[in-house]
Amino acid sequence: MSGIYIHIPFCKSRCIYCDFYSTTGREDIQDRYVDALLKERKLRSNFLNDKGIETLYIGGGTPSVLSPQNIMRLSSLVSGEDIKEYTVECNPDDVTPEFASTLKQAGVSRVSLGIQTFSDNRLSFINRRHNARQAYDAVETMRMAGIENISIDLMFGFPEETLTEWRDDLNAAVSLGVNHISAYSLMYEEGTPIHRLLTQGKIKELDEELCLSMYDSLIDKLTMAGYEHYEISNFAKPGFRSIHNSNYWNGTEYLGLGAAAHSYNTTTRQWNVNDIMGYITSIEQGTMSIETETIDDDTRYNDMITTALRRCEGIRLDALSDKHRQYLLDNAKSGINAGLLRLRNGSIALTRKGLYVNNEVMSELIWI
Repeated sequence: MSGIYIHIPFCKSRCIYCDFYSTTGREDIQDRYVDALLKERKLRSNFLNDKGIETLYIGGGTPSVLSPQNIMRLSSLVSGEDIKEYTVECNPDDVTPEFASTLKQAGVSRVSLGIQTFSDNRLSFINRRHNARQAYDAVETMRMAGIENISIDLMFGFPEETLTEWRDDLNAAVSLGVNHISAYSLMYEEGTPIHRLLTQGKIKELDEELCLSMYDSLIDKLTMAGYEHYEISNFAKPGFRSIHNSNYWNGTEYLGLGAAAHSYNTTTRQWNVNDIMGYITSIEQGTMSIETETIDDDTRYNDMITTALRRCEGIRLDALSDKHRQYLLDNAKSGINAGLLRLRNGSIALTRKGLYVNNEVMSELIWI
């Protein structure tokens, strides 16, 4: 089985930390863009090698700015498929009873709410459109519409944030009783407004030790509340892991539709042009403006290191060729001895200590 990801690059405003491809003030071309998405699906009908579709994920950008009609049109992409999970990302301030009802009618089974923090001051700082009250209301509104499978995004490591403030966010998140929580450390990606503030000396990054303490608190609080820490940044109540995202980490094939969307079918990786008008124009002309990378065995091994190793189960050794299995075992010795990796039941996985330095651990295992 495989999945489809649809990228919606429209935003009413941009968060200061975001480096995903998006555009503001282009609601006028929303219908035309959805037309292109539907046509791209037809143009790339053979990319997934006739595998059935089990997940649909609409992300962005801000998918919740789509009109009800366009949400219904996109749902037609998986008509007749045996869909196990259909997720739409939403901004809390876009969630009205009418919008939630549209999602339910369209067959959406899971929503991902970009809450980030329950502090109105920090929400204002990062240029989010919603406030804390709207975050609580959005969860309740989705439930009233019959959508119970709710995930929320949180962020920690804001400038001047204290450990107590982060714990307040965690307490608020747990009080919502949602089935899934994703939590990420604030990143200062080059080219973003927050990176400019940093380089201009107007803000300072938090101390690394404090950020590690925040991550510690995240793991402790959520696991004690009954969440399974199944991936570096993701926590789920039993039975509510994200199927779509888990498939990424498991190396399952997926088709990405839309400007800047990526696709993977085990032999190639492709990505669309990150220009909304360039994307629309090429699709309307019946062509694809994409770049392609051919994936050989060594690249596939490296992909596994940077994806499968993120999961709590880690990497199964029997999933590797003899060459790569021996390479992994040889290069994992120092990490195992340092308590950063564990070898158990035919798998190599990160320990809790290894989670804190996962990038460094992974770099030691990459095929060079």
